[in-house]
Amino acid sequence: MTSKLSIALAPGDGIGPEIMDATLELFKAAGVDKHADFVPVEMGAGVFAKGNSRGMTDQAIRTVEDCGILFKGPMETPKGGGGKSINVTARKLWSAYANYRVFKSLPGVDTVYSRAGMKIDMCIVRENIEDTYGAVEHRLTSDMIQCKRLISGPGSDEVHRFAWQTARKLGLKKVHCGHKANIMKMTDGMFLDRFRAASKDFPEIEAADIIVDALCMNLVVRPQEFQMVVLPNLQGDIVSDLCAGLVGGLGFAPSANIGNHIAIFEAVHGTAPDIAGRGIANPTSLILSGLMMLRHVCLLREAALIENALLATLESGVHTGDFGDKSKPAVNTKQYTHAIIERLGSGPKTVPSITVPEAAEHCHVRPPRPMGQTMIRTFKNVVTHVVGCDIYLDTPLAPVSVAEEMQRACQDTPFKLTLMSNRGTQVWPTGSVYTECVDYYRVRFELRDGVVPGSFGQARCVALMDKIAESFTVCSYELLRTFDGVKGYSLAQGQ
Repeated sequence: MTSKLSIALAPGDGIGPEIMDATLELFKAAGVDKHADFVPVEMGAGVFAKGNSRGMTDQAIRTVEDCGILFKGPMETPKGGGGKSINVTARKLWSAYANYRVFKSLPGVDTVYSRAGMKIDMCIVRENIEDTYGAVEHRLTSDMIQCKRLISGPGSDEVHRFAWQTARKLGLKKVHCGHKANIMKMTDGMFLDRFRAASKDFPEIEAADIIVDALCMNLVVRPQEFQMVVLPNLQGDIVSDLCAGLVGGLGFAPSANIGNHIAIFEAVHGTAPDIAGRGIANPTSLILSGLMMLRHVCLLREAALIENALLATLESGVHTGDFGDKSKPAVNTKQYTHAIIERLGSGPKTVPSITVPEAAEHCHVRPPRPMGQTMIRTFKNVVTHVVGCDIYLDTPLAPVSVAEEMQRACQDTPFKLTLMSNRGTQVWPTGSVYTECVDYYRVRFELRDGVVPGSFGQARCVALMDKIAESFTVCSYELLRTFDGVKGYSLAQGQ
C-alpha cells in the first residue's frame, strides 16, 4: 500500500470555507480520506490584511511545494494597494503553465442550449504564465502607458504539449488553436507556429486554428463544433469564461492549473461576500474541480462515484438558489451536499453514467525538487545580428520636427532613420494628416546601405540613444536583430 497523499488546502474567502467544508464532507463520504490528508495553509484576504502583499505565508509556500498539489477555494484580490491577484501569483510562482477547464452540459442546469437539446462537451487549455499577465507595465509619458505582452517559445511549447497529450488521453479527434496572429504576427504568430510544431507528434488528431474573435462568435452559434481549444493567456481567460456561460455560469466550471511539479485545483468564481456565512452557496464548481484533482492522482473510482451521484442529484431537481427549477424550493449548501452523499453508488438516468473502475491507490509521484530555477529553451544555436534599434521618445513635437532632429542625430553613425510611428501607426516618412498623434513616438534606425550586419554589436545603438538623450526624454529602447537572417521586429501599421 502506498503512503497517504498530502494535499495543501486553502479554503478561500467569502463563501470559500462553506463550499470547501461541503466538498470535503462529500469526499470523506466517498472514501477519499483513505488515500489523502488535507493540510491547511494560510492564503487569501487574511494574509493580505496583515500586510503580506503575496497573500500567502512563507509556511504556506513551503507546504504547497512539499505537497505538490493545492486545492483552493475562491480568493479575494485586494482593491487598491500593492497586492496582486493571489490566483495569478500562485500559478506563476509555481509554473502551473496550463489552465485546463472542462465545460459540459449538466442535467438540471437550464441554459439556452439545454432548451434547444444541444449538448456541450468541450475544454479550454489556456497558457497560464505569460502574455499580458506578466504585468510588466510602465507609464512612459504623460499620456501613454505600456503593458508588455510576452510570448515565449518554451512557454508555448509547454502548454501545447499538455493540450495535445490531454487530447490524446481523452480520445479527441480535433484540437483548435485560438489566436490573433493576423494582427499580432510575432507574438500570436509564435504561439500558432509552436502549436503546429507540436501537432506533428499527434498525427491521429486533426489540428486547426481560428482567429479568436471568430472563435467567440462560433462558440455561441455552433459550440458543438469544438472539442478542445488552446489559447494564449488573456484570450484564454476571456474565452473560458464565455464557455462557462454556455453551461450555466462559473458555478459549473471546474478549473485545474497544471505544472511539471505543482498542480492547483480551484473554483474560479468569485467569493460572493453578499451571501457569505448564510450557508446557501452552490459548491458544484469546487466539487467538479476536486474531481479533476482526484483524477489527476488516479483516484478514479472515487471521482466516478462522486460525479455519478452529483449528476443524479442534479437530475432529480435538487438545486441551490442560484439555479434550477424555481417552482421547486431551493436547498442550502449542506442539504445539497447531503443529497449527493445519499446518492453515492447511484447514477443518473437521463445522461450517461461514468464508468466506475476498481479501487486503486493514488499514483501521484512528486518529481525531485529542482536544485535551482530551471532555464527552458526552444531555439538554440541561432545566429543573431544587430541591424538597428527602436528608440521611444516622450515629446509633444510634430512628426516632421522630430524627424529633422533624429536625422541630425544619426549623422556620422552606421544608422539611418527609416521609420517613425505613433501608437503603432507610421507617421514618417509617409503618413496621413488625419492620423492623430500623442506624446510618444517610436523612432526606428536601421543600418545604412553597405553596412554589413554583424559587423558590430549593440554598443553603437546605445551610443546613438545616449546622443539622442541629450535633447529628448528616451522612454525605452529595443534592439533590432535578425535571427538566422529573419527580421525579429514588426512593421508599423501603414508601413
